Amino acid sequence: MLENIRLSFRGIWSHKMRSFLTMLGIIIGIAAIIVIVSTIQGTNEQIKQNLVGSGTNTVSVALYQDGWTYEFDYNPTPDVQPFNDDLRAELAGLDHVDGIAFIHRRDYSDQMSYLKTDLSSNSLCGVSGDYFAVSGYQVTRGRGFSQRELTEPGARVCIIDKTVRATAFGSEDPIGKALEIKGVPFTVVGVVQSRDVFEPTINTLEDWYTYSTDRNGHVFLPDSAWPLLFGFDEPETVVLRADSTDNMTSVGREAAKRINTALNLDTTDTAALQYKSENLLDQAADLQQLASSTNIMLIAIASISLLVGGIGVMNIMLVSVTERTREIGLKKALGARRKQILGQFLTEAAVLSLLGGLLGIVAGIVLARVISYVMQIPVAISVPAILVAIIFSTLVGVIFGLLPSVRASKLNPIDALRYE
Repeated sequence: MLENIRLSFRGIWSHKMRSFLTMLGIIIGIAAIIVIVSTIQGTNEQIKQNLVGSGTNTVSVALYQDGWTYEFDYNPTPDVQPFNDDLRAELAGLDHVDGIAFIHRRDYSDQMSYLKTDLSSNSLCGVSGDYFAVSGYQVTRGRGFSQRELTEPGARVCIIDKTVRATAFGSEDPIGKALEIKGVPFTVVGVVQSRDVFEPTINTLEDWYTYSTDRNGHVFLPDSAWPLLFGFDEPETVVLRADSTDNMTSVGREAAKRINTALNLDTTDTAALQYKSENLLDQAADLQQLASSTNIMLIAIASISLLVGGIGVMNIMLVSVTERTREIGLKKALGARRKQILGQFLTEAAVLSLLGGLLGIVAGIVLARVISYVMQIPVAISVPAILVAIIFSTLVGVIFGLLPSVRASKLNPIDALRYE
């Protein structure tokens, strides 16, 4: 085998230009497939990050009705039991849950302002003590809530994020200033920002509508202050941090199942009140499938180049058999058997295709990087795709080199020696 490989390289090197042109179809085909697969993988990862974000791995389980989150702003408080301590402990003990927090929320809180600046379009959240750690927030100015503020009813303090700070205060220091919420003043004690600052990649208007769903700021109150504004026993939203992005969906679904069972909520009727988890990974999977399916045809077209390359390998091997007819006849006259001649030419065809595949992989990686840099398209080089490309290019050489190799092995030694 090693001798056959050595002879193959010697034959390829002695006809460098012819060998390169023979490999060109395979190089183009492999490079095209590497670029397409890398672009698909990069696009899929971007979709996943755009929907899920990066780093926090948090999923919310909220009250739904008719397929939409229940709007407390416009609807009466529903007749749903609050979470008891046993249910909270059960949710905290779920597999793959690294952290849990409970919040009340208004996505659009009317009657919230600072002096003459209306802040009604920002979200208002009543949070438990663990919320900032679970959701990946860190205090960048001021302080967090004290234990007393979290437990004693009616603490009139709040924490804002950087969006509300920019909207309401600009360059002014917000610490110690008071926001007015439903006529009640709340003193700003801190400013928070997400540890993993992530912004969706928005390239088109469609991307904006798809990903840019929560661009407003947030005002956080201690959960103990919520009844001061909105009453008692209002259903909460659960925020869970999974131990990995891939476990977010299963964690959310299991939490929703446990809550609905504990509160005796009907999950068979979509019009009924029930807890559901965000299906961000499902949305990502649907978009990824759509993006991938549109590229299957491109991969099929690129594969045609491999077919053309295989035909080129067959053609050049047939030429090689014709050129080396006397050599084959001499080897047979000296005792070479058919399988040795077959192995020699089959090895040469496989080596020729494998070299083309390796060059195609290098060209594909370089081209993918260039396209990513020039067109700002995300790419992710796929190791499995590279391994498949190597195997596939070798198979192309073996399959298309089989006919010339068989033909060479069947030559009559006497006729071959007489060949001019």
